[in-house]
Amino acid sequence: MHIARTGRGVAAATATAAALVAAALATAAPAGVAAAPAAVPHTFAAPAVAGHTLAHDVDSPISIAQCQAKWHINCYTPLQYRTAYHLDSLYRKGVTGKGRTIVIVDSFGSPTIQHDLDVYSKQFGMPSTKVDVVKWGKVPPFDPKNSDMTGWAGESTLDVEMAHAVAPGAKIVLVETGVAETEGVTGLPEMMSAEKSLIDHGVGDVITQSFGATENTFPGFDKGDFSSIRGLRYAFEDAARKHVTVLASSGDGGATDSTADGKGYYKERVNSWPSADPLVTSVGGTQLHLDEQGRRIAPDSVYNDYGAGGGGQSHVFTRPDFQNGVKKAVGSRRGTPDVSMAAAVNGGAWVYSSYDPTAVGWDVYGGTSEASPLFSGIVALADQVAGHRVGDINAALYSLAKHKGTGVVDVNDGTDNSYAGVTGYQAVDGYDMATGVGTVDAPAFVAALAKAARH
Repeated sequence: MHIARTGRGVAAATATAAALVAAALATAAPAGVAAAPAAVPHTFAAPAVAGHTLAHDVDSPISIAQCQAKWHINCYTPLQYRTAYHLDSLYRKGVTGKGRTIVIVDSFGSPTIQHDLDVYSKQFGMPSTKVDVVKWGKVPPFDPKNSDMTGWAGESTLDVEMAHAVAPGAKIVLVETGVAETEGVTGLPEMMSAEKSLIDHGVGDVITQSFGATENTFPGFDKGDFSSIRGLRYAFEDAARKHVTVLASSGDGGATDSTADGKGYYKERVNSWPSADPLVTSVGGTQLHLDEQGRRIAPDSVYNDYGAGGGGQSHVFTRPDFQNGVKKAVGSRRGTPDVSMAAAVNGGAWVYSSYDPTAVGWDVYGGTSEASPLFSGIVALADQVAGHRVGDINAALYSLAKHKGTGVVDVNDGTDNSYAGVTGYQAVDGYDMATGVGTVDAPAFVAALAKAARH
């Protein structure tokens, strides 16, 4: 996946032992718990965001019309997203995600994440919330000249602010892992061990992952040996047992994805993990078309501008039972995405950050790295309505898509998610590997999911 290149520096962060350091968390995890298995792939996981920061020289958000005049794109605020997804009616009923926790996993994190969320929330008249930061493993000090670290800082900021925008009453835990920039360093095992530890300690109702690695880049893939991926699934298996919902961005390379060196794309259709894992809900991308009030002036369409929503068949996983009803689309393989939310850069989200003291201010981000945390907020709302974790939602999601009035909104604009010269998949009536079952109308979907996802 691509890293957002913002040109920002980052203040130093102190590495600590793996532990839950926030006092608000119910249980602290002792250092060294949930160590990764001995056999792990040496695969680098990068953020899924492809968002070009076309707007990074403004002191405060500007209108859609001004964005169009200045950058030829639409720029949306969380208030406009709330109108688009009809979230306000839920908030008026007290459904804000209160009592639920969203876990966000990112490498390195951002040293100014709490301040930035506070400024973001104040700008749009929203209450802020405390971000509990967990430093997992040997998190290195930030290097402001390290583009990997600054890319992840931007990713962390995007993830936290988008999750909060949808579920303002939910608690947020940001897990910062120490993925080094050197070639061949294992990043995914550290992320998975962190997730398993939090799950085991009862922390988190929904986990959102804005990262991924192309299946083809894992050791053994070219020989048909998928053990390096299967050996990392222990966190998701644990989540399924504990009824924790796990989400992942489907990527921004359409039907292809990044090569091992991160400098190009495969010339054929590929997929990425963890998005392709059947125990994960893969969140793809749409483009919203809104007016200044956030009302739709046209139906959502396929995200395909400065990137394209990831989707296609997994080469590792066969079709899971929950996709039997869409086997004409996915064939004998696991197909992604499952559902989609806003991700297009032309229609991107305003994000505030200050981790680079020389570039404090507002940017516009896009990519499915935006979509996954947005959907994590939707899940947190459903958790609150259900009164318990809705858990693995995939079976419920595909069941709801068969019925009217459940809040599943088909995206069928007829365009595709082709990217980097690789032909993608067309958005048609019903499920497709451009946008999954479609997107959601929050009030109906939250109620239906809360009712359907019982355990």
